[in-house]
Amino acid sequence: MMRRILLAVFILACALTGVAANWIPPYFLPGTADLAGVRQTVWPRLAAELSEAGFQQGAPVLIRIFKESSELEVWLRDGEAYRKFRTYPICTYSGELGPKLKEGDGQAPEGFYSVSAGQMNPNSRYHLSFNLGFPNAFDRSHKRTGSFLMVHGKCMSVGCYAMTDPAIEEIYLLVEAAHASGQAKVPVHAFPFRLTEDALAERKDHPWADFWANLAEGEQMFAQTGLPPSVGTQAKRYVFSPGT
Repeated sequence: MMRRILLAVFILACALTGVAANWIPPYFLPGTADLAGVRQTVWPRLAAELSEAGFQQGAPVLIRIFKESSELEVWLRDGEAYRKFRTYPICTYSGELGPKLKEGDGQAPEGFYSVSAGQMNPNSRYHLSFNLGFPNAFDRSHKRTGSFLMVHGKCMSVGCYAMTDPAIEEIYLLVEAAHASGQAKVPVHAFPFRLTEDALAERKDHPWADFWANLAEGEQMFAQTGLPPSVGTQAKRYVFSPGT
């Protein structure tokens, strides 16, 4: 029902502003996945693999994305720290290395985001999806614009991170289970590349070098503590404190 209301509001806004409504955001389009069927067919196998790897079902999730190597990592809480469960190949993403700046630029976001239960979309045109929450507070401080930036299936992207359908099914179920077990927001850290000292030094003259160095501060804190850092924004920069 809420989706229908939002679609009606979108079409009305287009009519009032004179903007053509020929393009409807993918978030609103009819879904292709049978989530109940996905749960029935995928979750028993996935639950067994979690148990074999020593993880609890519904363990808190951290997602880390690396553009340059086209990898999406799923980390799960294991005791006092997070441990990597699985790395999935990103089927495709659009744009280049660097952050998303404005609506329509085709860039996939870089930065620190989070996914609440309300951002999950089992009725996506792209099989299954969840919204990254772009723009976040940092993006808004830089007046960056954009909407419906997702991780989804179907291996096609305009500003999103697109996975294969089997990959997004596993990722979606892990995030869903974490929400059901009490994790209010699943962190998503989207990076241009592995933010090592050498990689940053090689790009020290790049226009986004300072932005990437700021991202590296959060990445280094995670590496030191094993926990996703708490993320804030101050003076148009990300600021971090140790996670709990």
